[in-house]
Amino acid sequence: MLMLKKIIQLMLRWCAIRILRKYQPRVVAVTGSVGKTSTVQAIYAVVEGSFSVRKNLKNYNNEFGIPLSIIGAEAGRRSPIRWLGIFLQALSLILVRSRSYPQLLVLEMGADHPGDIKYLTSFVPIDVAVVTNVAPAHTEYFKSIEGVAKEKGTVVSAVKKNGFSVLNSDDDWVVAMRQRGKGSIVMFGLQPTADVRASSIAISHDVEYQDISTIQGISFKLHYQGSTTPVLLPRVLGEHLVYTALAAAAVGLVLGVNPHTIADRLKQFEPPKGRMHVITGIKQTLIIDDSYNSSPLAARKALYQLQKISVVPGAKKYAVLGDMRELGSYTEAAHREIGQAAFEYGADCLVTVGEIARDIIRGAVEQGMSLEQCFSFMDSESAGRFLQDRIRSGDVLLVKGSQAVRMEKIVKELMAEPQRAAELLVRQDEGW
Repeated sequence: MLMLKKIIQLMLRWCAIRILRKYQPRVVAVTGSVGKTSTVQAIYAVVEGSFSVRKNLKNYNNEFGIPLSIIGAEAGRRSPIRWLGIFLQALSLILVRSRSYPQLLVLEMGADHPGDIKYLTSFVPIDVAVVTNVAPAHTEYFKSIEGVAKEKGTVVSAVKKNGFSVLNSDDDWVVAMRQRGKGSIVMFGLQPTADVRASSIAISHDVEYQDISTIQGISFKLHYQGSTTPVLLPRVLGEHLVYTALAAAAVGLVLGVNPHTIADRLKQFEPPKGRMHVITGIKQTLIIDDSYNSSPLAARKALYQLQKISVVPGAKKYAVLGDMRELGSYTEAAHREIGQAAFEYGADCLVTVGEIARDIIRGAVEQGMSLEQCFSFMDSESAGRFLQDRIRSGDVLLVKGSQAVRMEKIVKELMAEPQRAAELLVRQDEGW
């Protein structure tokens, strides 16, 4: 089975190389520790009206997924007939020119192990590289944040001489990558030195008072080469998603899209399911659904956003947090630090899911949170039932955790319209 898998991988690589050589699409490669998929979605929203464009199919971001996205086919899984169909489709693209092949590919490049991105860039030529950030993620395999930064920076080294590297100016690890780029460097962030910058970030309401039911999303001002353009990201919360929008805006700008068009198209941007989505909960509550996955940096940013939301007197803010996986020796310390952050950012109640997540409570209590405010559960179903009985009108709940603990089950338990779960939530298909 292992040998067959390797053969399929090599065949996919061969097909991808031939297709890229034949059609020569421009390639935007996105990597980073947090926010890759959301950034791909935002870039797609910005450039779709100007180019024929394809983004990663599903979450295809590895040695199998990238070639499949280039081919435009979904994985054959365990079906030999489906794999045969994929290779016939690829062969057809190679032998007969398709007029509909995209001009632009926006590809997320993931890295679970050292060398993953080097392998991908060995056969995918990069016109624009985007690095969102560097943080402790998959440190079980990279051993240190330095190892993570080195791996992510590989995509910058692979950029063509006439290409662009779009880098986060507020992340020192990413800023250091500018030395590795051969093409032009475009920095995005909140600092005045950034080429593409945001200011006046705020939670946008459709009325003047602070009522959670009137929250529209996040608004900010986009600055580029002396011009200022207002931007609204509807349907989402999370100031860190401003970085996602800035990265997408920077890509649009280097590809020739004007700022006003970018602002208009970003109104259509909707992050993938489970990434800081605003969902109405039962009992007139508000759920911030960030259940897709979790890492220390992403959890801290989500907790910061919870702090920024105003609630009516007597209402509570719930931090509902699950295990964070693949952190290696950093696991215990990372969970304790997130517990400390939950207390520092003003969570009124802390609910954890999973054995490892108990360290979140330990960290919160060490920082000063009362044990009476903390509740631990081994599975998301139990936590969901507990919260269903406990929450009250006006409460706000942040729900976040790694895929393994299935935090979306809590959201489904608490959302006002559970019949829309397949439309709004992550991991609702039969494969889960």
